[in-house]
Amino acid sequence: MHFEFNEEQLALRDMVRKFTEKEVAPYYTKWDREKKYPKHINKKIGELGLIGMAIPPEKGGMGASHVTEGMVCEEVSRGDCSLTMSTFVVGHLDAEILAHGNDKIRKEFLEPFLAGDQIPAFAITEPGSGTDAVAMKASAVKKGAKYILNGEKAGITAMMDADFAIVFAKTDPAAGARGVSCFVVPTKYPGVELQSYEDMGVRSVARGSIFMDDVEIPADYLIGKEGTGFVMGMQGFDISRILLALEAIAPAMVSLEETVEYTKQRNAFGRPIATFEGVSFPIVEHISMLEAVRLLCYQGLWLRDQGRSSSKVAGMVKWMAPRFATNAIRDCLVLHGHPGYTNEFPFEQRLRDVLAIEIADGTSQVSKLVAQREIFGRDYLPYNYRNK
Repeated sequence: MHFEFNEEQLALRDMVRKFTEKEVAPYYTKWDREKKYPKHINKKIGELGLIGMAIPPEKGGMGASHVTEGMVCEEVSRGDCSLTMSTFVVGHLDAEILAHGNDKIRKEFLEPFLAGDQIPAFAITEPGSGTDAVAMKASAVKKGAKYILNGEKAGITAMMDADFAIVFAKTDPAAGARGVSCFVVPTKYPGVELQSYEDMGVRSVARGSIFMDDVEIPADYLIGKEGTGFVMGMQGFDISRILLALEAIAPAMVSLEETVEYTKQRNAFGRPIATFEGVSFPIVEHISMLEAVRLLCYQGLWLRDQGRSSSKVAGMVKWMAPRFATNAIRDCLVLHGHPGYTNEFPFEQRLRDVLAIEIADGTSQVSKLVAQREIFGRDYLPYNYRNK
């Protein structure tokens, strides 16, 4: 068993860490306060070839392993875990789907997206259907050489800055999951309206809703075949959930590293507070838990690289990582005393941002349901058992 990245991965990690320390981390709080998406950084990440990096080279990607993809996502998240929700998580989901598209889709959308010139959104959630995605109401009706789309998608990451959205809509409402298809919808098209949210965190990557009122798109903006959209969408979550877990772990680990150094310098009762077990033991506990979940994340990515299922691991780490990370960041904030409660330190922002990860791509409860399915079997899922 090997628990180290290879030389090529280590060189890439060092490059990404230096980039993050110089170009990302110093502006983390600035972008949050300005509520402004750092498109110039997204462009630089694209120029480095890090967006959609697992896509095969013949389709514009690096052909990197999922382990490498996770490593890069973790490194950038040390500087800004909100930006990576768009660039790497949404980036992974959309890149995998766009790679299934025809030549026109790959030319018009995949190529500029991988280059960092366009920002995508992944639009599957609706006001009345998040976890139960099959219950979506959005519709797509084919008329000649066009599809007419109607409906609303809600809670969509980076929606307000997106150039296009991957939209899931029903082409055959009576067919359940097999009636869901997938489309590219440019956000500037007639009939498209966007509405932003005032979220407590991830404020530089503004979420929003997309409303579609008789939106006409070319028929060749259909990705794959009709009825295959739901399967394509679900396949990406086993990786995106692990990437989200690494995004949660990274800012927590940085917070703990900073707090270790702070407690060595801060004195109370004539000695560094790091010598008090009430201070050091909680830090040890947090690092222990987060290191364990981090290894599980990379095991899941490795499994996928071997062509094996990562569903159970994805379900496990997706509920554990944000929960343990928020607990760790909270304790770091408190251990810094009253200055830690101010916005002069990044703890409050990290806490707000990581909370969003507990909801994204399926809540903690859904993540446990995914793990339950893999451990107990589909027959023991609550909705399957009920319908027997």
